[in-house]
Amino acid sequence: MNNYGRPGSRNMIESILVLLLLLALLLALYSVLRLFFGVLTFALIFSISFHGFFERMVRWMGGRRKLAATIYAIAVMAVIALPVTYIIAEMSAHLRGAVHWIRDARENGLPPLPEWAANMPYVGGDIRNIWQQMQDSPKDLLNGHESQVRMLLNRIISSGAGIIGAAVQLLIGIIVSAFFLVSGEKSVKPIRAAVQHLLGRKDGADLLNATTMAIKGVSIGVMGTAFITAIVAWIGLTIAGIPYALGLAALIFFLVVIQIGPLIVWVPLTIWVATQGHPGMTVFLIIYGSGILIGEAILKPILIARSGKLPFLVLFIGVIGGVAAWGFTGMFKGAIIVAVFYTIFNSWLARKDSARAGE
Repeated sequence: MNNYGRPGSRNMIESILVLLLLLALLLALYSVLRLFFGVLTFALIFSISFHGFFERMVRWMGGRRKLAATIYAIAVMAVIALPVTYIIAEMSAHLRGAVHWIRDARENGLPPLPEWAANMPYVGGDIRNIWQQMQDSPKDLLNGHESQVRMLLNRIISSGAGIIGAAVQLLIGIIVSAFFLVSGEKSVKPIRAAVQHLLGRKDGADLLNATTMAIKGVSIGVMGTAFITAIVAWIGLTIAGIPYALGLAALIFFLVVIQIGPLIVWVPLTIWVATQGHPGMTVFLIIYGSGILIGEAILKPILIARSGKLPFLVLFIGVIGGVAAWGFTGMFKGAIIVAVFYTIFNSWLARKDSARAGE
């Protein structure tokens, strides 16, 4: 007998179609918002990290939230974003010059090795031998690797996932974070109402609380680690007599925030100091830089776990796994996913225990 004409069957088919349509809309929404994940990540980091300071600013200014947000955005961009943008622009010019140098070396051969490079302690002989091999057959060597080098440099210069792309996202993220801070609790009310409607008041509140703690833990952990790393790096660069130490420390802050780390700045600086004939200071920078790397690796998970008020292992697995799976924005995705699963699992166990106690 054909059951497709019954009202119950029609209702089930309509429900399935509605769910499929909703799923398609969610996938389309994800595709639209995917471009802005980096911006939203920076906005979350800054708005959560500076929330307490911003609320104090609002009280000092007699409740004028928009004025406080404007001052906040200008101050943060002046202190963090503008020095970082300037240094990255300078780096981009040098990287483009490196691309042109590779192309010229392929056509015209390599120039003679500079004396300071040939006379470097410990590694000067190896550099001289490698340079000689490149001079003997520059086309064979460079043709084999030119495309990879060019792709890497272009990605660093202009890709959305590159350093310049991240710098642009940082600037926009600071502006968006100002809007988040102005709206305050109002921006969270629709999300809270929707989650509590779907899961119930208690489970919805627990889930939102776990998500908030995960975001707060990652935000404060990342910002705190970056700030401490930048301060320590600035002290070391000042001791070593490196020019533009404050600007380089701001760049290190930015690189730590986007999970690249200080090595991309520290290694070239150490090599530059070595080429200037300062072996003692070179050794100091190597030891000091190693201490910065170790300290960053230890400090970050501790700050994330303490700030998030969730078990250390839960947030640690979420952050590390998220970064491995999705890159920079994966810090939040992984932490939120693991925190939500942990909360749901604990809620399920609590219900089981309550059911057993009631029997």
